[in-house]
Amino acid sequence: MQKQKSFDSSSIGQLYLVPTPIGNLEDMSFRCINILKEATIIASEDTRNTQKLLNHFEITTSQISFHEHNYKERIPQFIERLEAGEQIAQVSDAGMPSISDPGHELVEACIKKGINVIALPGPTAGITALIASGLPPQPFTFYGFLPRKKKEQKEILEQLKTASPTQIFYESPHRIATTIKHFSEVFGEERNAVICRELTKLHEEYLRGTLAELRDYLAENTLKGECCLLVEGADGPEVVENPDLELSIKEHIEVFITKGSSSKEAIKEVAKLRGLKKQEAYKAFHVD
Repeated sequence: MQKQKSFDSSSIGQLYLVPTPIGNLEDMSFRCINILKEATIIASEDTRNTQKLLNHFEITTSQISFHEHNYKERIPQFIERLEAGEQIAQVSDAGMPSISDPGHELVEACIKKGINVIALPGPTAGITALIASGLPPQPFTFYGFLPRKKKEQKEILEQLKTASPTQIFYESPHRIATTIKHFSEVFGEERNAVICRELTKLHEEYLRGTLAELRDYLAENTLKGECCLLVEGADGPEVVENPDLELSIKEHIEVFITKGSSSKEAIKEVAKLRGLKKQEAYKAFHVD
């Protein structure tokens, strides 16, 4: 176990995770601006993009690049600076660091070294789109970007189609039409969904309808801007198809034994599948 007291005075530095606007610069909070001004260095996904934000708010703190192609090199450098007492603010191009953006590996490394990690609240596209989508806001699951290849994408969708929470995805405007087509084929045409694009910007737009309606619309219309896709959850509880669960515990264990498992292995596997303690499965097999 590890306890973090985020605001205890310490000679060791601290990592601040600073959200940035997803479109409208007025969404930048006073606290985020102040942290960026006070930080020793800003670790930026794209220094050119972040420089526009810094210029707008007259922030003169120096930047250093930190992205998916150099994070392995950068993390040891950042840890050394943090252990020397420096304050590092990490930002992505838009929204929350680590959410479909760089950052998680640095957080892990800091926690391992006992360096405080402090997240500031702020803009995030998925939640912003969710609460205005009209779909149930809770429970929800956030997936982010799906695999690009058709086979891999459909395999993931097959795993997700029976989940009951509202599901949140990010997608490129160049791939959104194909992705919606795949959703309609796997989830069914009548499942409700919402596409939100250009969040917080002048051309912000919500497209609400069934997957079939969105598919047909995108067949004739091209979207611009990054998209957030929200898909209605499946009706009823999530169902896992396993006819062996209809058997008694003893019969279920015997199924595994006939397939070549030892009684010990079979008991362990059945206990896992049924959410039982191994002792319960053992007793049911040997006593019943």
